[in-house]
Order: sequence, then structure tokens, then C-alpha cells
Amino acid sequence: MPTPYGNRGGMAFGAEELRVLRRALALALHPSPASDKDVRDCLRLAESVDEATQEAARMRTFLLADLDRYRAALPGSVTGYLKLLEDALAAGHRPGADDLAGLRALRGNPAAAVLLDRCRALAEQGVRERLEARHRPRVPASRARLLALPGGLAEADPQPAGPRPAAPQRPAPKPSEVFPPKRRPAQPPAPPQQLAAG
Repeated sequence: MPTPYGNRGGMAFGAEELRVLRRALALALHPSPASDKDVRDCLRLAESVDEATQEAARMRTFLLADLDRYRAALPGSVTGYLKLLEDALAAGHRPGADDLAGLRALRGNPAAAVLLDRCRALAEQGVRERLEARHRPRVPASRARLLALPGGLAEADPQPAGPRPAAPQRPAPKPSEVFPPKRRPAQPPAPPQQLAAG
């Protein structure tokens, strides 16, 4: 079963799990009939990954709770706070205003100053990513998995496939086509000429 790797939120796979993962990727990239054993192995691996992901989320929740407690006890808890903050950043935590304020209160500590610079950069990066995400077209979750399959990207989301060629434009109609000339009324036939009696 994949397990969270340290406090970094990564996962360590065993040799058998890596074999199943490689087989699943091969099936995704080159679709072909999968054996019953392959299907069972992939389902077991998916369940294990889900369990490991949930465990990593629980560990991260505990880590952030500890970080809050140590931050509230600053400056007396400076050593533990800095270590916990580094672990939280490694696990994907984005520093917030509380983290930046806590580090600013430790100006005399060189390690805190280095961490403050790092947290500022991460916070700015997070703001930029949120702004970009607002303008990025969203793909429905139900269709997002299909994007990795051959043809899926172009069919599910035409945006990455490039602009479509513009439809050919019809030439502008001539005035005579829009406003046809009025028909002249038919002239009555000329009266028949009578021949003079001879």
C-alpha cells in the first residue's frame, strides 16, 4: 500500500505497486483489452492510493493545528514553530497573513528572516495562480480524465488544439441582387390594322 512519505505529502510505492502503475499507464496511453487480473490490480492500487491520500490529508490537518498552537506561543516557541512551518511548506501549505506576521515578529532570528523571504515569495506566487485560475477555461471534472487519452484533448477542449480556421465568408451581394429592377408593365398589343377596301 502506498504510504505518505515523511511530512512532505509524497507517496512511496513498493515494487509490485510500481508494476501495476506502469501497466495502468500503458493501458491509458495505448488502449487495449485488459485482463481480469490487470483490472483487479488497478482497482486495488486505486483504493490504496485513496487511503494513503486520506491519511496524508489527516496528517496535514494535525500539522497545521500544531503550527497554529506554536504560532500563538511565539516568541517562546520559535524553534518548534520554524521547524513546523518548514514541514508545512514542504507538505504544500501556502503561507497566509498569520504566518507572515509571526515571522515578522522574529526579526532578530536569521532563520526566521530566511523563512520570511521564502514565505513572501510563495504567498505572491499563490496570488498570481489564483488570478490566472479565474481566467483559465475550466474543464468539467467528468471530462478531465479523458484529456490524457489519444484524441481526448482536442475533442474535449478545443482551446489547446489551436484556433479553428474561420469559416469562408460569402461575398457581399450586388445591389441588383438585393433590389431587382422593376418589371415594366406589359404594353397592350397594337390594334390590328384594317386593310383598306380595294
